[in-house]
Amino acid sequence: MKTTSPDRETLEPMGSQLWHHAAIVALDLEGSGAQDRDCEAILEVALVPLHDGQPALDRAFTSLVDPGRSIPQRPWLAPGLTDDLLATAPRLEQIAAKLAELIDGRWLLGHNVNVDWRLLRRHLPGLRPAGLIDSLALARSLNYPKRSLSALVEQLGLTPTMQAAAPGSQPHRAYWDTVAAAYLLPALVDRRWPHQPPTFDNLRTAAGIPHTTEPAEQPALFE
Repeated sequence: MKTTSPDRETLEPMGSQLWHHAAIVALDLEGSGAQDRDCEAILEVALVPLHDGQPALDRAFTSLVDPGRSIPQRPWLAPGLTDDLLATAPRLEQIAAKLAELIDGRWLLGHNVNVDWRLLRRHLPGLRPAGLIDSLALARSLNYPKRSLSALVEQLGLTPTMQAAAPGSQPHRAYWDTVAAAYLLPALVDRRWPHQPPTFDNLRTAAGIPHTTEPAEQPALFE
């Protein structure tokens, strides 16, 4: 498990501020598979806050999660997630407070983020993000022909960045996918708005999606 204590942030009401002032945290989960339906287990989680529109890797949190049961090895299961490895990990309830600290009141970013958010909310219904930002929706608005996370990393020239930022990880593991989404967002923003940075309202219009819980009292900004 990798974790650092985030600096205390000053939060203020959202207005027409530039997008990179928003308190955004990237998320990825690895689960046992959608075929498990309501019994799908979370096997790995990673969160990377953005500060001034860029990943704050020194404040990242990532952890394996013990699902409390055996997970059959299926072709779509994230590489390396074996029963023996997961049995040494904390249970989800043991890291729930840390997840709430990083998520509550902040905009949750991910690639097809609603899939991960639905799974996380099923297990931890008390989480209260300010809203959801989907890098896949932003990529669609730019008409990229291949829109998987790894394909976009390659198309946008982010492969060297990812090799430096996540050297011990790989695609379809939570940390790699979270870091990739955190770097992908500013790269897509630069291409969607090449002449000047957008406001957060512009970004939310292009990439915000509904989420199925009550929002935080106000969306949050880094001062």
